[in-house]
Formats: sequence, C-alpha cells, structure tokens
Amino acid sequence: MNENRPVQEEDLQAYVDNALDEARRQEIEAYLRDHPDVARRVDGYIVQRQRLRDTFAPVASEPIPPELNLRHMLAARRARTAAPWRMAASVVVALCVGGLAGWMGRGATEPASGGIAALAREATASYQVFALDLNRPVEISANDRADLVRWVSARLQRPISVPDLSQSGYRYMGGRLVATEHGPAGLFMYDDGHGSRVAMLVRPMQVDQDTPMKAHRQAGIAGYSWADQGLGYSLVASASTSGLHPLADEMRRQIGEQVRKPAPA
Repeated sequence: MNENRPVQEEDLQAYVDNALDEARRQEIEAYLRDHPDVARRVDGYIVQRQRLRDTFAPVASEPIPPELNLRHMLAARRARTAAPWRMAASVVVALCVGGLAGWMGRGATEPASGGIAALAREATASYQVFALDLNRPVEISANDRADLVRWVSARLQRPISVPDLSQSGYRYMGGRLVATEHGPAGLFMYDDGHGSRVAMLVRPMQVDQDTPMKAHRQAGIAGYSWADQGLGYSLVASASTSGLHPLADEMRRQIGEQVRKPAPA
C-alpha cells in the first residue's frame, strides 16, 4: 500500500461506484483485505447501491410507447399546409421531448431530486444493512459520540445533533457515515435493551427542505420522515415496533430546540 496515498472516504465511495482506475482499485482492495471492519462497511454501501439500481431498472428497460414515437406523430400531420405544418411540428417536437422525458422519469423524478420520499427509502435501505447486523451495527460507539457528531457535521457541512431517547426507553448505541444516492448521510442507532433497534438518518435536502412529518412503510420497515431548515431526518425501525410516532415527535422536538438555541456569545 502506498503510504503517500492514504485511503479517504471519497476513495471508498469511488470504489463502490466503480470509478477508480485499475491501480487505485487494487490499492483499495488490498486496504480492505487488511481492514475487515471497513470492508464490511463498504459491502453495505455496495448492497445499498445495487438495491437502488434494481428498484429503477424496470423503468429504464421498458420500451418507449408508440404514442411517443416522433416519426408517427409527425407523419399524422403531413397533410397540413406548409405553414401550419411547421407550427404543428414545432409543437409536436416539444410535446414529444417533454412527454418522453416525463415517461422515462416517472417514478424516478423524485428520487433524483433527493426529496422526502427518497430520504425515506435511503433510511430504510441503511436500516436493513446495518440495524440487522448483530456484530457491528455501528462504526463509532456511543463513547465517542462527540467525535462522530463533529465528523458527520463536517461531511454534511451542517451542524447536526443526536437526540437523547433514554427517557423513551432507548439507549444510544453509536453511528456511522453512510453513502446515499444524494451524498453522505449520518446514521445513528438506538436500542431498547430487548432486541428492538431504531435508527435516525440525517442528510442535507436538495428539495423538500421544510416538510412536515410523513409516515412511510416498505419491506417490513416503518418510519417517519421530515425536513427542517434544509436538513432531512428519517426515523426507521421494524414495522412491528410500537410507539414509533411519539419517538419521532420527541426526536423532532429535541432537534428543533437545538437548532433554535442561540449561539454562545
């Protein structure tokens, strides 16, 4: 391993995206062999990436509907006189391009925008990868909470806070930085001491920057997502977990108080 080229988080994400040249890829693979904990985390990133690709693959592979075929649409208007035909053709081209873009993007427009529904799916995927890991659900333990908060805040370029849920019966376990389709995010894990785990995902929002709390459920995972002042939050847990809504309300209350707290003089 070249000691002059330390492995950074950006290298790991580029490795997940197959964006490295062959020499650097081999260096990263050697690094992962020597660091099994990091390798497990990278495997989780790869699983998340593949799940997202699989979700939208059917849309990309579907044939274009005949009604959006430009040749057929123009041929239907060739009988018109020259001037009206040119005007109609311009309208048809505009409609075709817009219609085709809308058809290709149906169901994928919102995920590309990074809105609240995309945040919920990313939180669900992260929970499936890490919360169900009995050996290493978190990368940085609760003992290093301040270090994790500083690290995630620096990566998100926004100050974040970690709610205290001890009064609600949940112990803070720790967390990690995770990769999403819309950049890095912080994932913070809690458990109730009886095998039930909940996780909060937080990341900057490109759209839906101030959004009321919305419930969601997917693949046996339930949660509540919201956004406040450009940061999105999603609390997720097994769909069988009771009291999730009050827990999300408590998280939002604590985060809101922290955001509104005046800066020290």
